[in-house]
Amino acid sequence: MAESQRDISVSEFFAKNRHLLGFDNPRKAMLTALKEAVDNALDATEEAGILPDILVHVLQLSETRFRITVKDNGPGILRSQIENIFGKLLYGSKFHRLKMSRGQQGIGISAAGMYGLMTTGKPVVIISKTGKKKPSHEVVLKIDTSKNRPTIVSDTEHPEDDQLFADGHGTQVAIELEGKYQKGRQSIDEYLEQTAIANPHAKITYITPTNETIVFPRVIDELPDEPKEIKPHPKGIELGTLIQMLERTEARQLGGFLTGDFCRIGPTKARELAKRAGMSGQTWVKTIGHTEAEKLYESIQSTRIIAPNTNCLVPIGSKALLAGLLKEVKAEFFAASTRPPSVYRGNPFQIEVAIAYGGGLSREDSAKVLRFANRVPLLYSQSSCCSFKAVAETSWKNYGLTQPKNSIPTGSLVVMIHMVSVWVPFTSESKEAIADYDEIRKEMKLALQECGRKLGTYMRRRKRMARESQRRSAFERYIGEISRCCHALTGTNTNKLYKALMKQAKRRTEEADSQLDDEGRVVDNGGKLRKDEDVIIVDEMKDLQMGGESLFENDKPTKKRRTSRKKKTMRKRRKK
Repeated sequence: MAESQRDISVSEFFAKNRHLLGFDNPRKAMLTALKEAVDNALDATEEAGILPDILVHVLQLSETRFRITVKDNGPGILRSQIENIFGKLLYGSKFHRLKMSRGQQGIGISAAGMYGLMTTGKPVVIISKTGKKKPSHEVVLKIDTSKNRPTIVSDTEHPEDDQLFADGHGTQVAIELEGKYQKGRQSIDEYLEQTAIANPHAKITYITPTNETIVFPRVIDELPDEPKEIKPHPKGIELGTLIQMLERTEARQLGGFLTGDFCRIGPTKARELAKRAGMSGQTWVKTIGHTEAEKLYESIQSTRIIAPNTNCLVPIGSKALLAGLLKEVKAEFFAASTRPPSVYRGNPFQIEVAIAYGGGLSREDSAKVLRFANRVPLLYSQSSCCSFKAVAETSWKNYGLTQPKNSIPTGSLVVMIHMVSVWVPFTSESKEAIADYDEIRKEMKLALQECGRKLGTYMRRRKRMARESQRRSAFERYIGEISRCCHALTGTNTNKLYKALMKQAKRRTEEADSQLDDEGRVVDNGGKLRKDEDVIIVDEMKDLQMGGESLFENDKPTKKRRTSRKKKTMRKRRKK
């Protein structure tokens, strides 16, 4: 029995449990593979300071076999790194750093290649070009799941592939796999559309399996700020982690360890922590045992320490959120809110919310909730996600919407929730839902309530304006007859009286001509509203670009109601 025992490689484990990585079924597996490639392309271009220009081509080879090709204009990948990035699980540069990025674990793209190899037997084809004067390099590889290492099939220079990269640099990845293409919810089309909303600075060209080209244009010509890497916050570590850090640190004394290996700890705070633990800043690190480490940990937990730096976070921003929504969602009212940075388990995070209401959105279905984490759409496991729970717990009835008990509101509403963090607490390795932390849900609800208040004010003001407009139409219907009757009785000038009565009618119903600012207050003109970064109100749907299909349009025809006609006929019969 002992002879049959052996080590299990991580790739072998995930090959047998691929559902943990999001490869549950052919349709979802196809989306997961494309998602990992696009996320890597966006990360690579942004870190190099390049505006992303990404081509996604899904070619259908047979009924159940597809080739997914993703090309970017990033800096390219060095030849020495290609095989480890695409042929080895848990290899990457993002796992150990505390910095906002789409990828976290170093699993995604290599797992996508492993799935393609398992289902079709075809290796991954990578073409990379790192400079204008350097030829393109093509590497064909497959992953050895028993040893979690790459096997090179071919490694050649391809100068003829230089034409693929107009900017002189970039990477192209092609994976052949078993899949199923279907439009609609939780599809590749929806993922790319939502990615365009969260990344308005990117241009994405999508060639569908039916050979249709869809372009998601760039609406902002500015890259997001580059997030800074931070050190761990002492409040976010556990006792075991602290002991491991003490064993691995290069600092010799306790004071240098606290100030050098953690953020937000200066010399004064380090001396205070050491004193509370019964030590000093000059205590040698090698003399600290388990008992001393436990006292140090208790000292850290009982001492007030400043929250971690937030320059490691780069939110989308209200302006970019509204630009992305306005590009893809056909609505009449848009509002956005960005919360101040907060902390959970010592990890800084920030919540952004944007809503779209009315216009071409369906009025009969439930509200659509768009969930994002570090600019990546989350399409599965909606009910177990903290974002969805926060929307359901918000009282939307206070803002004029219909909401069933313990559910999301119904009506023409789209809610977008975005969480940025150095470490997003996903519920599984497939990164489909955000874990339900009290601190995170609280911030989400506060942002939702802020947008909801703006929507409620807008809706109440619109209703009052509609009522005043109806009053004015009633006045205008009878003012002409009143003027003629007064002229017949008293000889008063008809035109003069008509103008005076119209002036009074307009004064009494002047609210019907009002224009609103971002808080629902009346303004004299719409100039301030057009420049506002938090709210956009589209007065007429013709102002929107209605061309093209969208997942958010109202496809259902409106039903004609005949109740008003019946009431009129009943009144006529009664008069008779």
